[in-house]
Amino acid sequence: MLNGKKIVLGVTGGIAAYKAATLCSKLVQKGADVHVIMTASATQFITELTLQTLTRNAVYTDTFDEREPAVVSHINLADMADLVLVAPATANVIAKMAHGMADDMLTTTLLATTAPVMIAPAMNVHMYDHPAVKHNMNLLAERGTLMIEPGEGLLACGYVGKGRLEEPETIVDVVERFFAQRDEVSWKRSEPALVEAFALGGAQEGIQESMQSGVSVQNTLLKGKKVVVTAGGTIERIDPVRYITNDSSGKMGFAIAAAARDLGADVKLVMGSTQAQPPENVQIIPVQSAQDMYEAVSQEWDGADIVIKAAAVADYRPKEVYMEKIKKKGDTLSLELVKNIDILETLGKRKTHQYLIGFAAETQSLEMYAREKLERKNCDLIVANDVTRSGAGFGTDTNAVHIYDRDGLVEELELMSKEDVAHRLLRIAAERIAGRN
Repeated sequence: MLNGKKIVLGVTGGIAAYKAATLCSKLVQKGADVHVIMTASATQFITELTLQTLTRNAVYTDTFDEREPAVVSHINLADMADLVLVAPATANVIAKMAHGMADDMLTTTLLATTAPVMIAPAMNVHMYDHPAVKHNMNLLAERGTLMIEPGEGLLACGYVGKGRLEEPETIVDVVERFFAQRDEVSWKRSEPALVEAFALGGAQEGIQESMQSGVSVQNTLLKGKKVVVTAGGTIERIDPVRYITNDSSGKMGFAIAAAARDLGADVKLVMGSTQAQPPENVQIIPVQSAQDMYEAVSQEWDGADIVIKAAAVADYRPKEVYMEKIKKKGDTLSLELVKNIDILETLGKRKTHQYLIGFAAETQSLEMYAREKLERKNCDLIVANDVTRSGAGFGTDTNAVHIYDRDGLVEELELMSKEDVAHRLLRIAAERIAGRN
């Protein structure tokens, strides 16, 4: 989502300015073209050279330092931006933005841009709670400025509370979601905005709590929908210390659950064996075996609107599960395996109103096997990927998929983050559900 996007990053003078180095690095790694503007105070915490080296672009600090005669620098930056991100945003710069001041390079550029503006406040907990700061953020929100709520914890000043700049990884995630969703945002600088909340775990309610001006903050695409997602691999016990499983990390299922949450859905995540951290603010139902997963999904099935089977379920299980550890006795050991219930096929037969999405991890004949699986299991969509392709197999943070329906290929998604794949998949599902209704 960030490949080729031009992001103007404003860095202001708080101790959190040191995080700008990591933020720049991660944005560039995602393919963004980052142009940094620093306030004079910010240069007291981090050097221009650091951010110039990380972005491979000139860093601006002085309105009158015109480096290219062919352009006016602050106008050029304002016009080129796909997004202006101010992180950290101090109480001082928030006040300037709210009241239209333009006394340095950053605030002059902010007044000149017509691009979306996103700010990540960072300050002392009492400053953040001050009525003047709240009033200024209200004004900005009414104009359509997007807010990334600060985190809570130990602040540099020694206080504990809200005011800590969100972590760069989270900010990048919010920026990615912004570009994924921007076409659906009713965003106009000239009128009060219906602001889409591209915000973060633990801070999603915080935006509404801090904005008392009646600004609507919402993700509505899946609002009111119940989404059930399965993730990870299943464990089929042999004895108390051994089992059969697979290489599924759960990352794709976790990305889908997080995306559904961000789009306003009530999410239930049925989680098997995983190697990643599950998303926050979704209800997790832990399971082990294929039978456990089937029973958990069945409990949620009748009330579900969308069911997405991203888990890698074991096809077979040991016929006999030993209650004690099997002792080594010879050169060979034979295990008799029996077939597990096919959860996706069983759900397909029971389907009434549910929108059912399956996954097909293949190593050859991708389209043939995927479309056959979709028909046989009565899915609405099937998401197929070639797990032998670099960057698209188990355990990676990226994926490349083909999405099929009964008529054939719906969309081919080239290699991208699993979060981006998840958002695109859910948008396709939401559009089709809306059309069906």
